[in-house]
Amino acid sequence: MKKLSILILSCACMLGTVLSVAPGQAQAQTSALKKGVQSERVLELQQQLHSLGYFKAGFTGYYGSLTSKAVARFQRDNGLTPDGVAGAATQAKLESFGKVRVTALDQLACIIYSEARGESFEGQVAVGAVVLNRVQSGEFPSSIPDVILQPGQFTAVQDGQYRLKPNKTAYRAARQALNGADPTNGSLFYYNPAIATAKWSKSRPAVISLGRHTFTN
Repeated sequence: MKKLSILILSCACMLGTVLSVAPGQAQAQTSALKKGVQSERVLELQQQLHSLGYFKAGFTGYYGSLTSKAVARFQRDNGLTPDGVAGAATQAKLESFGKVRVTALDQLACIIYSEARGESFEGQVAVGAVVLNRVQSGEFPSSIPDVILQPGQFTAVQDGQYRLKPNKTAYRAARQALNGADPTNGSLFYYNPAIATAKWSKSRPAVISLGRHTFTN
């Protein structure tokens, strides 16, 4: 049932959106990806490797040891130097297998739009940052989709707003968060003081307030 729910929610949230690269971004797109990098391009890389059977961990957008090992296995199988760094040759070989469909980016944009579409752009980036902070925290699931769909965590998933189609601003905010922007200073939680009823939310020390949301740890 959990897998079915995830499939339904994900499909409703624009699964299968093809990531396009503007001509002016071509040079940046082929620069090497390696350990320690967090970006939208790493998320794309993880999903490319997953589609080919090399990456079996959660989609995080962070280039850690699991991603490096998956890249090295792919390189070894395709006659490339198995150094675990996704340079131009590795990226070109991956792209030769077909375009990647960036579903986790869509899901991040969906949760941003459904939870914070009335907020400033900074406030929308902040919601995306909370998702990514949870992925890296060790206290929550270790993938973007699993953090978003974890039961009882996001009101928009519970009440169905998550199925709304995100706009361009939500996608831009998702990309900003994936590329390291974090207006929350590492926060793992947020709530709206005007409507929140859970005492545990209000008991946490506030890190920053942005618009209608208070971000906490």
